[in-house]
Amino acid sequence: MSYELTIEPLGQTIEIEAGQTILDAALRAGIYLPHACCHGLCATCKVQVSDGEVDHGEASSFALMDFERDEGKCLACCARAESDLVIEAEIEEDPDAENLPVRDFDGVVSRIETLTPTIKGVWIALDEPAGIRFQAGQYINLALPGGIGSRAFSIASAPSRAGEVELNIRIVPGGEGTAYVHERMQAGERVRITGPYGRFFVKKSARVPLIFMAGGSGLSSPRAMILDLLEEGFEQPIALIYGQRNREELYYHEEFVALAARHANFRYVPALSHEPEGTDWTGFRGFVHEAAKAAFDNDFRGHKAYLCGPPLMIDACITTLMQGRLFERDIYTEKFISAADAQQVRSPLFKAI
Repeated sequence: MSYELTIEPLGQTIEIEAGQTILDAALRAGIYLPHACCHGLCATCKVQVSDGEVDHGEASSFALMDFERDEGKCLACCARAESDLVIEAEIEEDPDAENLPVRDFDGVVSRIETLTPTIKGVWIALDEPAGIRFQAGQYINLALPGGIGSRAFSIASAPSRAGEVELNIRIVPGGEGTAYVHERMQAGERVRITGPYGRFFVKKSARVPLIFMAGGSGLSSPRAMILDLLEEGFEQPIALIYGQRNREELYYHEEFVALAARHANFRYVPALSHEPEGTDWTGFRGFVHEAAKAAFDNDFRGHKAYLCGPPLMIDACITTLMQGRLFERDIYTEKFISAADAQQVRSPLFKAI
């Protein structure tokens, strides 16, 4: 059984299957609805149902209050149609968004590499020769066996390598999904991915200098973005400030050193926050935001900044950028929220990008 879902103010009507969420139906039709946690916790995907009936599913009573349900509001990531629907959503047009439909892709794990003691590189060769079409910075959901479910991972490879996607997966203490990848996943294993998801991509049309700030496995999205920009001949200055705790955790260091040597407009600034004294490390010692402040002499005017990594790193970087006179409208973030983090979400004011 299926119903008709009309999305205003677009005036576009699509099909929604019984049991399918409003968000999934929209994304698979190439229509972006604002969303974040996808678990009914953050309220980012709240929409108004102006006609029809929905099942609210597992929407948190904090993210969707009882009076809001009475007013006809729902969370698109949880709500399922029980009749034809008309919803009203806040949809902002973005000239740089490709609005690609979400699809399922089957493939095989072609190789697995240990990038650092805590991060595995996983390459998935897709069955479709053309692969998955995505914008650099977007992510996919990887389905895992044994009832684990799916987990979201940013694509670390450039869109030009769409037939074989690369994921950089950090093991999360107590995380069942990342434990499976690190301890049990094998090359040759059949897998399914779904995507692309997300609105974290470069605003290329602005044609201004770019700053990428990343920490840990948050390097995935910036790496894909930078590779894509350099491949297409982006001419504006590009800077990557990338932080890890120590040299052993600093992966793809040699690749970025080589890219900086080949491309005059690319600058690479690695930073180590806990590298032991007395080693041969000659780069910056400290945190990402401190390295950025030093590299730009605390003046970030005229740039757009893309931040990806742990929430504490993101918050420190935002503060530093704004102190260096970069407006909030020119700062784009992607925070990594683990399952443990999600369990702490109790307020509709919480939003993760």
